[in-house]
Amino acid sequence: MNEHEHDRGLARDLEVMLRGASRRDFLRLLVGAGAVPLFGCGGDGGRNGNPTGGDPAGCAPIPEETAGPFPGDGSSGANALALSGIVRSDIRSSIAGATGAADGVLLTVVLTLVDTGCAPLAGRAVYVWHCDREGRYSMYSEGVTDENYLRGVQVSDDAGSVTFTTVFPGCYPGRMPHIHFAVYPSLDSISPGSEIATSQLALPVDACEAVYATTGYAASIEALGQVSFETDGVFSDGASRQVATTSGGATGGYTATLEVGIGA
Repeated sequence: MNEHEHDRGLARDLEVMLRGASRRDFLRLLVGAGAVPLFGCGGDGGRNGNPTGGDPAGCAPIPEETAGPFPGDGSSGANALALSGIVRSDIRSSIAGATGAADGVLLTVVLTLVDTGCAPLAGRAVYVWHCDREGRYSMYSEGVTDENYLRGVQVSDDAGSVTFTTVFPGCYPGRMPHIHFAVYPSLDSISPGSEIATSQLALPVDACEAVYATTGYAASIEALGQVSFETDGVFSDGASRQVATTSGGATGGYTATLEVGIGA
């Protein structure tokens, strides 16, 4: 894979995360100082299964995570949210005059938003974005700076759900395969800083291994073999509420579902 910005992987994600330290990052610093007990990371958390631990099951708020270096939300130059047609379910193709499309194994992502009492949250706007099967982020990475695929917005329905049709993302050095998402109070309120939650969906190792054995994902095999939930700088403190439940297969495509607790 050619060297471009995202190849900085973990180091770059951490740089961005520390620059805009969230409550979660602050707690991590306290943990390092011995000021508070460590939550999460119970169980193996490694490559041979999904991580365990974290907060008790229920509708606790999804852990806050960095938006990473390629959000495309206007906070770092590129702004996919201002594009005509960005409100869409199928995010595989570019829009607004760009003509590229992302290839790969079909992936349907279903996020269900609930409050801390487990009631569905309707009318919230959800923006998702992720890398393509080569590990590139549209609008930023070399070769796809003029594309805007794998970015889109949906508004949660009465059940609190949004559904996106996309492709299974690749794995790049330093990070477990993941999908970014940000939640806003409404479609009209979307702007940098108005998010009520920013997090990342993690994909199970077994599904990743099956997909990466298919055509086009060769570079991901090596990258996945060199990282685990324990060594990933974002998920290493416990990802039990961020690992999606998957069904399907590499031939017909996967569905990944995740309940997203919102505390505000």
